[in-house]
Amino acid sequence: MSGLGSRAGHVLRARGSSVGRPSGLGSSRARFAMRAAQVRRRPWLMAAWLAGALALLAGGVWLVEFSPVLATRTVRVAGVPRGMVADITRRAGFTMGTPLARVDTAEVARRVIASARLAEVTVSRSWPSTLVISASPRVPVVAVRNPQGQVQVVDSEGVAYATVRSSPKGVPLIDTVQNPPSKDSLRAGIAVLQALSGSQRALVSNVTVSGANLVTLKMRAVTVVWGGASEPELKVKVMTALLRQVGTGTIDVSAPRTPVTR
Repeated sequence: MSGLGSRAGHVLRARGSSVGRPSGLGSSRARFAMRAAQVRRRPWLMAAWLAGALALLAGGVWLVEFSPVLATRTVRVAGVPRGMVADITRRAGFTMGTPLARVDTAEVARRVIASARLAEVTVSRSWPSTLVISASPRVPVVAVRNPQGQVQVVDSEGVAYATVRSSPKGVPLIDTVQNPPSKDSLRAGIAVLQALSGSQRALVSNVTVSGANLVTLKMRAVTVVWGGASEPELKVKVMTALLRQVGTGTIDVSAPRTPVTR
């Protein structure tokens, strides 16, 4: 009996533990009320999240676009000799202290590339406060002397970009009857020199460009009428063979398949 009573008491306590729980209709009403409250709070929560996101965005815009925290404090110029840095910085033409994000890099590049001595310019930002100007200076391939005696250096594209007192060391000098010489004429003169070997260029004492199709070389006591820039390899072969036979005079290889000596 005691065992049975013990089990019965245990059952009664287990049943008794469920007393006070909402069940049936009352439980459904409670759950419905809870959900309704959550639904009513949802717009407020969304509004709060949205307000926070907008405030964060506005703060970020202010920090980047208007605050002095990310202002331009230094300019770094790369890719050019030290002597060109000051001129490039001056040409950049923006106000130090401008927020870095508001610097018009394309406009800065346009102002800097206006320097004829530069072949290429790119402008970028280095956060938090540095504007980087990377430039490639033009490299002289030849120097050109016009009929007035002025000497200009010319790059591989045929651009005469600076007037100098004399031809830079190692840069061949070309005389031209044109003032200013056309790009085509300059390219023809450059093409002739590039076609020659190093030992042949060493024999050249003068190059005269009268036009895009009339380039003349002075090689010791021989004048070589080269013509235009076409068929350079064939012209070199013919000229080399004829130079072995002719010590003075003129060799005309402007039409290399029918060369003329005189």
